[in-house]
Amino acid sequence: MGFYFVDGEELVLGPFQGPVACTRIKYGKGVCGAAWKEGKTIVVPNVDEFPGHIACSSLSKSEIVVPVMVDGRVVAVLDVDSDKLNDFDNTDAKYLEQTVTLLAPSFTNR
Repeated sequence: MGFYFVDGEELVLGPFQGPVACTRIKYGKGVCGAAWKEGKTIVVPNVDEFPGHIACSSLSKSEIVVPVMVDGRVVAVLDVDSDKLNDFDNTDAKYLEQTVTLLAPSFTNR
């Protein structure tokens, strides 16, 4: 689990916990890049079935990515992976979206 910050045309790894993650992700690439491009939460029940998934860890089986919005634009994404299939649902999306909304003001000074 961790945050990626928008830096030009890339997401750059910020604070995270867990196995080593990808450090840079291009706009629109993988689940994180797609959530950034679309500006919406993406829940992936099986990462092997997501076109263009970037396999940063072979342990990842499902994923949820939530964009952090400030003034109508994505400034970061929260990426949460699981080693289980189908581990995230709309309830997770709802509460993670509420969480990043509470955190969003702290991203304005980046």
